[in-house]
Amino acid sequence: MTPSPSPGSWITKSHTNWLYSLQPKPFMPSMARSLVFLVLSASSLVTSTFGDAVHKLQQTGKANLELRLAKSSTCTKENLQVRREWGDISKAERREYIAAMLCLMSKPSQLDQTEYPGAKTRYDDFVAVHINQTLTIHGTGSFLAWHRYFTWSFERALREECGYTGSQPYWNWGKWASDPANSPLFDGSDTSLSGNGLKIDHEDTDYYPAGPGGGCVYSGPFVNMTARLGPLSPLAKPAPAANPLPNGMGDNPRCVRRDITNYLSSRYTRTEDMATLIADSPDILTFQDRMQAVTARPWEVEGTYNPAEHNGMPLMGVHASGHYTIGGDPGGDFYTSPNDPAFYNHHAGIDRTWAIWQWLDLENRTEQIAGGTAMFDPVNSPRQTLDDIVDLGVGGDRVWRIRDLVSTVDGPFCYTYE
Repeated sequence: MTPSPSPGSWITKSHTNWLYSLQPKPFMPSMARSLVFLVLSASSLVTSTFGDAVHKLQQTGKANLELRLAKSSTCTKENLQVRREWGDISKAERREYIAAMLCLMSKPSQLDQTEYPGAKTRYDDFVAVHINQTLTIHGTGSFLAWHRYFTWSFERALREECGYTGSQPYWNWGKWASDPANSPLFDGSDTSLSGNGLKIDHEDTDYYPAGPGGGCVYSGPFVNMTARLGPLSPLAKPAPAANPLPNGMGDNPRCVRRDITNYLSSRYTRTEDMATLIADSPDILTFQDRMQAVTARPWEVEGTYNPAEHNGMPLMGVHASGHYTIGGDPGGDFYTSPNDPAFYNHHAGIDRTWAIWQWLDLENRTEQIAGGTAMFDPVNSPRQTLDDIVDLGVGGDRVWRIRDLVSTVDGPFCYTYE
């Protein structure tokens, strides 16, 4: 595996036209920083104004999806799975999903233990796969299709290995943008994916200021979860202990830490941010670049930054903003982020956003692909093609080509969103 960059360096390196990084400057004064965590008083009004915007785009595109479904040789209306938002499924359905995740965490790993001594469970297997392929599946042309298949494969394992009968729920960031910690996904109840971490003394990161948590998750079903793989590129300060192996595959047991705040979500994952991304991205390169946009210390320029002056590029895209809304460890480490239970809900949200964008012009957008094949060399690396393969090893059912993974109702897939 390619050696890991120093913590955070993958984000601040200026290596693509979508990455606007800044030189570090002093952090915000304490008074200004305290404003970060105020719940926006107008958030309910914003939701009512924009609340149906993404749903309306989704419904507009579904007519095209139905035409595609009618032509599918592998998917029918009868076996079509429907993915719904975590807050919209029943408590019984949430408990079934949680039980299946805990089941996967209790089953032994299928990986070679001499090569992957830190992968103790089937859940760990998926984390290891993500670690191994991180530098070719972010900032590349395979980002969307790879993570679509990865999320579906995790859902498949829940079904086939742990008896789960539902579909993969997604996280609608906009619905809970003003107060994610009190959303059904993170409220710490027995039907959540656990809540925030204990409040500890910790420092700002380069991408979000220190929030009200930072320590071990202390409530909900995953309070006793153990992360073992990584870290490789941690943002959390203090950072977790180094892994005994340089590739992050050693056994490094520790709690799951979170630092959930509304700093990023109330600015960059609102419903209007999602709708703008979908409606104003004319091609796949624009869409995926805006989705993955990251800026160091965005608070230092957000008052003067105008996306219109930068080809519509936001300071932070919904992808990084979702991950860093959770923060902590392993959620804030882009190698090991699947070790946080909310990873798959977040990436189902990413997939839903891409699906809606595709559905609006399925004929022209289904097989659109753009970008390179190496995160740190996006310009000079070989161009990604639809015939490039996606191989998840013990995480997948078989080896697929990207072209087989671009439609939610073809290839291995048969699902939609509501």
